[in-house]
Formats: sequence, structure tokens, C-alpha cells
Amino acid sequence: MRRLLPALMATLALAGCSLPTLDLSDTSATSEPAQAPRPIAHAYGPPLPAGVLVEEPGEEEPREINTWDVVGSLRPLEGEVDLEETIPRIMERGRIIVGVDQSQNLLSYRDGVSGELQGFEVDLAREIARDIFGDPDRVDFRFVESSSSVHSVQNHEVDMIIRTTTITRTRQQEVAFSSPYLTTDSRLLVMHNSDIEGVAQLPGRTVCVTRDSTALEKVRMYAPQSRILKTRSWADCLVALQQYQADAILSDDTVLSGIAAQDPYTNIVGESLASESYAVAMPIPDQDYDSSGLIRQVNSTIERIRSDGTWWRLYDRWFAVYLATSGPPPLSYRPEPASQETTP
Repeated sequence: MRRLLPALMATLALAGCSLPTLDLSDTSATSEPAQAPRPIAHAYGPPLPAGVLVEEPGEEEPREINTWDVVGSLRPLEGEVDLEETIPRIMERGRIIVGVDQSQNLLSYRDGVSGELQGFEVDLAREIARDIFGDPDRVDFRFVESSSSVHSVQNHEVDMIIRTTTITRTRQQEVAFSSPYLTTDSRLLVMHNSDIEGVAQLPGRTVCVTRDSTALEKVRMYAPQSRILKTRSWADCLVALQQYQADAILSDDTVLSGIAAQDPYTNIVGESLASESYAVAMPIPDQDYDSSGLIRQVNSTIERIRSDGTWWRLYDRWFAVYLATSGPPPLSYRPEPASQETTP
């Protein structure tokens, strides 16, 4: 072997070949610009979840999320209510059709063993059915994606959406909301060995959110130097986090609690970036469909579960292990003529 090495080197030299050299004075290939995001994944690593879109830092300007200048909902009807007159379509059908998620752990998800839908929002839908029909099982659950939830309400494919829908002024131009049923805080979820403690450590990192969520605008606002993974579901964000394709997930703490329950090696970190309230979304009343009776009936259920302790039982069942709460959000109603607040 020792005899062959000199001969091999000589042959390479005669052939005009040379070993590659590294110019240590040229740092362009070994250093990135300041605050530049790291590659999403190794070239030979697992692929990103299906349907993921990547947004580079500064590619989109954040849009304002107006959650303060919102209009209150319609008050429940007082006295004895004739539901045959108030919600005739639903009473004739004999069930309510509710759009939900099926992968939002603790909120609305399909149990892997029983195959049944479970979660805080699923239970809320059943309480609404209980008050209408006297039977919590008279619910037809329909799975809807976040991107199509508004259209499913507007096209009357469902009676209502109960799917972590935040009340914003913009959305109130598209759907009618109930009074809030849950208030959340926006925070971060990271792997337990991460050095991220809040938004201060996000520059140069990759943050995962779902498309069309208010969390997307928050990342653009609070982490302008971060790359954004935009997925179809929060379950996809968890996969990206586990595969180190994302450094953090930004979402509401109720959503993050469900993700943390699926992976004990994750932690919710950081101060609250913003507080938001979820509400039931229904069609805006118009000349073709007067949905005001349905809105008032849903608010009647929300008031009832607040007063009889059901809200606390549901919260303790699904979130008490992960979150503390001061209780249900305040009721929010718009001013109305007194004649509209009584039974027709």
C-alpha cells in the first residue's frame, strides 16, 4: 500500500487533478447574515407536512387584528320561548348541524380508541342541543377546515361553527357571533430542551402557525425576523416541531394545552402576547334567513352553563391540568330596543 500511494499521487498530478482546497479567508460560504433563519430541515431529513407553506421573514406585513372594537351579540329571549317559532328550520329537522375540528386535542378531536368526538367545544355543542331538544346527542357534527369555516356558515352547510373562532371586527362582517364562551392567551410552545423563553429568542428561528389564523398575524407582528411555517392544522405544527423543522409554535394557550397533552416533551413558555375570545359563529340575519332566533338561543345556553356550574365542570375536565382561569368571559351584548329582548 505504501508503494501505491506515491504512484497514485503522481498519476493525479500528471492528469492535472488536484485535491479541493478551502479558502479560509472567504467566509461567505460558512456564515449567514445576521438573524438569518436556519434551514428548515436537513436535505436528507423528513419532508415537511403536506400542504405546508413557507413565509420568509418580512415577506408579508402584519395586518391589524381588531378584537376590541367589536359589536356585542343578541340577548337571549326572555320568558317562555316557542322554539317552533324561533328556530323553525332546526326544530323541523330535529337536530343541529355544527361545524367542528376533529384534531384539536382537548377542544374538538376524535378519540383514537372510541372514534367519538370529544372536547370542550364538542361538549358545548351538546349543551346547545340539550337546551333545544332536551337531548344532548341530537347534534350532526361536520368536520370543517379553518379556511372554509366561514363559507360553510354563509352557505348554510352548517347551522353554526364551534371551532376556536376568535371574535374580530373583520369577521363580524362575515358571520354573526354569540357572546364569548372562552378567553385565551397567545403564547409559545417549544421542546423541553429549547432555549426559547419568549419572543425575544425568536429572531432567526422558525415559528409554526396554521393558515388564516390570528396567530399568523401575531408572528408577523411579534417575530418579524422569523421564518413562518403555515400548516393546515395544529397537529401538523406538532409534527414540524418534533422533527425540528420548527423551533416554536405560536397559538392560544388552550390550543397549546392540547398539543402539550400529546407530547410530554413540550412546554408552554413566555408571557401572554394577547388575549382573545372564542364565540359560536352563525349566519348573519338577512331577508332570506332570519338567524336572530338561533343566535339568541345559543346565548341562552351560554348564560345557562355559566350560572349552573356546567362551564366550570367542562373547563376543569379539559384544561385544569394545564391552565389556570379566572372563569368564563364576560357576557357581551349590543344595545337593543326593549321590545326585541322579550318573547315575540
